[in-house]
Amino acid sequence: MTKPRHPEKEKNIISPLKKKPDWIRSKIVDSQIFFKTKEVVNKNNLHTVCQEANCPNITECWSKKHATFMIMGDTCTRGCAFCDVKTGKPSPLDKLEPLKVSKAVKELELNHVVITSVDRDDLDDGGANHFKEVVLEVKKNNPNTTIEVLTPDFLKKGNAYEKVVEANPDVFNHNIETVPSLYLKVRPGSRYFTSLELLKMVKNKNPHLFTKSGIMLGLGEDKDEVIQVMDDLRMANVDFLTIGQYLQPSVKHFPLNRYVHPDEFNELKNIALSKGFLLVSSSPLTRSSYHADEDFKVLKEARDKSLECRPLQ
Repeated sequence: MTKPRHPEKEKNIISPLKKKPDWIRSKIVDSQIFFKTKEVVNKNNLHTVCQEANCPNITECWSKKHATFMIMGDTCTRGCAFCDVKTGKPSPLDKLEPLKVSKAVKELELNHVVITSVDRDDLDDGGANHFKEVVLEVKKNNPNTTIEVLTPDFLKKGNAYEKVVEANPDVFNHNIETVPSLYLKVRPGSRYFTSLELLKMVKNKNPHLFTKSGIMLGLGEDKDEVIQVMDDLRMANVDFLTIGQYLQPSVKHFPLNRYVHPDEFNELKNIALSKGFLLVSSSPLTRSSYHADEDFKVLKEARDKSLECRPLQ
């Protein structure tokens, strides 16, 4: 008997999938680069969030040699209601993974790489030291590649996050995901203010490190709640905000409330920029790592412009 991918969702009521509107259309790209990216990922026995989370942008991103490596296995110890990553008891860490990721980055000739992970609540440090080892190995063998990490919240792991900061990635991303009122239903194993505090502590430890976070729309939040999240993230000195549409992976996942029109995404982008974010990416298909390479260049330019008026402390 095949083990269910999401055992915690087996007893959920069926929530029919809503038909996608015309503005939700992934780009289909016929590219040899896509197949090369897939080959490199597979031969190194690596996982990507692009595959595991069923990302709608995979063909476009992989055709540009943009892949988000997901370390520490393919099984998450949390059971977020929106996520399509497999849940359950994970395998032991692969001690060769730092070398494998570094090798793949070199083979793909990446200018910018995003490294994320599953939650590993079973580990004493939540996997922070493993994160650090991967980042340092990638840096050693790819000195010209900029590195973005998308981390878990390291809930109840003390100062473990500091290990990741000490590796000195270029961008530290941790997604807030949704508004506080929906946390118990959407992220039952996580805490809104833990995520906020993590982002704040990272910036306090290294003010020169870009911080980034993201939120999904269409889960049942209202506009005022989204704006409050923006204010909370700015209080934590987050530099970059991503806003995207929640796409319900299956009938057992958290039910989609509505598809948000592109005009609303544009409006929220303007509101967020007015609050002081250096960069805001807001569209139905925006994901944390979508166009990360191009966005990092824009982010650096935005900081340089801001420093012309206000030196970084």
